[in-house]
Amino acid sequence: MKKGTLLLALGLILFSACNSASETGQDEAALPVVKIAETRTQMVNQIAEFTGNIEPFVKNSISSSSAQRIEKIYVEVGTKVRKGQLLVQMENLNYANAMIQLENLRTDLARVEALYKAGGVSQQQYDQIKTQVKVSEESLANLDKNTKLLSPIDGVVTARNFDNGDLTMGQPILVVMQLQPVKIMISISEEFYPIVKNGTPVDISLDVYDGKTFPGKVSLVYPTIEAASRTFQVQVSIANGNMQIRPGMFARARVNLGSKSRVMVPDKAVIKQQGTNDKFVYVLDGDTVAFTKVDLGRRIGAEYEVLSGLSEGQKVIVAGMNNLIDKAKVSVTEGGADLSL
Repeated sequence: MKKGTLLLALGLILFSACNSASETGQDEAALPVVKIAETRTQMVNQIAEFTGNIEPFVKNSISSSSAQRIEKIYVEVGTKVRKGQLLVQMENLNYANAMIQLENLRTDLARVEALYKAGGVSQQQYDQIKTQVKVSEESLANLDKNTKLLSPIDGVVTARNFDNGDLTMGQPILVVMQLQPVKIMISISEEFYPIVKNGTPVDISLDVYDGKTFPGKVSLVYPTIEAASRTFQVQVSIANGNMQIRPGMFARARVNLGSKSRVMVPDKAVIKQQGTNDKFVYVLDGDTVAFTKVDLGRRIGAEYEVLSGLSEGQKVIVAGMNNLIDKAKVSVTEGGADLSL
């Protein structure tokens, strides 16, 4: 009897152990099997691309300071002009009258000066006529500026708003732009403020010239940071020696902002959320995964640089993430098993 009881007890223990092992094996087999990779750091060239419109380096509106009639416009749209070149001759009736008045005053001055030297007039009278001549000369010079309109720069006429004989009102008569060089304005993150200097090289590409790049350089770094965007303005100059680049063209500016240590993550680990630009990875923590948002930079080979969201040495899922959910338990495979992504 005792022997039979002992055998029964041993049988129950063995059955319980086998049943427990079977249940444990089933649980482990039910866990999703994944592959992992560790993030690492690497020095990465910070090549940033910015977009904007080409602008003239200088833009001048040619107009008279008062409403006058145009006598003659000497240039057309597209004409290349030189600094100091006569562009527009305004009606000169007022100028002619002012010239006659100045000549009369100069004659009076010569007469009063002779009397002053002979003691015939006082110092005060002599100084008064000298002042009148000076004021008249300045007035004539001002009229001359507004009668003969000269180009203040070397450039190209890009607009003409009046014809000969028109009375100028409101708009400039002509617009002259300096097209050698031209420029583009870009906004750069404040973290690179110590790096960007005058002379920093920039590569310019334009959609209209497929596959072609033009050399540019930083010519002005604005001295303040915009608080809302945490960026600073930079002016990039392009020589434009062959005049292929024109104001208004859409341009891309690529700037090398030096090297920076970045965390790298395999591209196979990155999941793009549908309907957004948000990127995520599954990070392994113990035997569970966390669905983690990441901010990515450039793709370099089979990896992405990570701007935020991951640190060096974290384990990320690179295969087997189908049907994974946040906080799910997983089983990590070693070796080369072929797993569905």
